[in-house]
Amino acid sequence: MSNLECARKLIDRVDKEIVKLINKRARLALNLAKFKNKEKSNVYVPSREREVLNKVISSKSFLTKESLKSIYTEIINACRNIQTPVKLSSREFKKDNTIIKVNKNVEIGGKKVHVMAGPCAIESKEIMSNIAKIVKNAGATVLRGGAYKPRSSPYAFQGLGEKGLKYIKDVGNKLHMPVISEAMTVEQVNIVSKYCDVIQIGARNIQNYDLLKAVGKQKKPVLLKRGIATTIEELLLSAEYILSCGNHNVILCERGIRTFETSTRFTIDLNAVPVLKKFSHLPVVLDPSHGIGIREHVGAIAKACIAAGADGLIIEVHPQPENALSDGAQSLLPEQFNKLMKELDLVAKAVGRELL
Repeated sequence: MSNLECARKLIDRVDKEIVKLINKRARLALNLAKFKNKEKSNVYVPSREREVLNKVISSKSFLTKESLKSIYTEIINACRNIQTPVKLSSREFKKDNTIIKVNKNVEIGGKKVHVMAGPCAIESKEIMSNIAKIVKNAGATVLRGGAYKPRSSPYAFQGLGEKGLKYIKDVGNKLHMPVISEAMTVEQVNIVSKYCDVIQIGARNIQNYDLLKAVGKQKKPVLLKRGIATTIEELLLSAEYILSCGNHNVILCERGIRTFETSTRFTIDLNAVPVLKKFSHLPVVLDPSHGIGIREHVGAIAKACIAAGADGLIIEVHPQPENALSDGAQSLLPEQFNKLMKELDLVAKAVGRELL
C-alpha cells in the first residue's frame, strides 16, 4: 500500500470519528434540551454558545481561528435545530392534515378546494351585496371584504370599520356564506370576531405578536398571511404564537413576497405550498390577487396554486375595478371570475381535488 493510500485511509478513519463525536454531541444537546424543557428554562442561551466558541477558537490548531469558529458555529446551529421543542404546527406534532371547520358547509384542508372571494374593501352595503351574489353564483364558498384597511398612504381609503363589518355579516347571512375580514389591532379582534367567521391577519401584521396572541385566545379560525419579506420558518413561528395560546384553527396563507422583480406587484411563492405541506399539518391558502397584482394574470397564477396543492384561494372581485376604493388593478371582473371558477374546477379535478 502506497503512502498516499495510507494517508487517505487515516483521513477516512478520522472523518468517521469526527462524525461519531458530532452525533454524540447532538444526542447530549437533545437530552439537555429535554431537561431544560422540564425545568421550563430557555433552551437557547446565547452567552453559553459564545463561551463554547471562545474555548474552541482558543485551542491550538493548524486551522485559523476564523475557520474553527465557522466550523463550530455550524455544529452548534445543527445541534440547536434538533433541540427546538416540537412545534404545534409541525408534522412531528400531528402527522395528519388539519381540517378547519368554518361552518357546517365549509371545511378547509380536506379534498374540496374552497375559494374566498369578494371586494378588497367593503365600500357600501349595496356594492357588497352585488359582489357577494356574483361570487356565490360562480361557486365561491366564503365571502371576503376588508372593513379595516392597512394602506401605505395615510390619505388612502382606510375602510368603513365596524359599519363595514355589519354590512358583510348581513350579506353573508342572507346568502348563507361565512365571511372573513382583517383585524389590524388587538382592539379590533373582538369586533371582527363578533361579525366574522374567520379572522384575517394581514401581511403587515405577521410579526405583531400581541395581535397574534389576541387571536390565539379566540375560537374563530384565523387566516395568517405571510409577510412580503417573511421566511417560511418565520411564518410557521408566527402560527406558533396563535396555536400556543389555544387556538388551533390556523390557516396559512401565501400572498406573494417582495423580490427584485418589478414587472409584477409581488412574486407568488409557489414553492411555499409543497414546503409548508411537508413541514406543517395546517391548511394552506394562496392569494393570487396580491401575489401578482395584475388582473389579467391572476387567473393563471390561481390555477398554478391549485396544481401546486393549495387547499383554497382568496380572490378579489369588483364589478367596476376602475372605481374601486382599494386594489382595483388586481380585482377580477365578474365575467372573468365566472370563467376562472370553471377552469379552476378542471385543474382541481386533474389533481384529485374538487372545487365546484
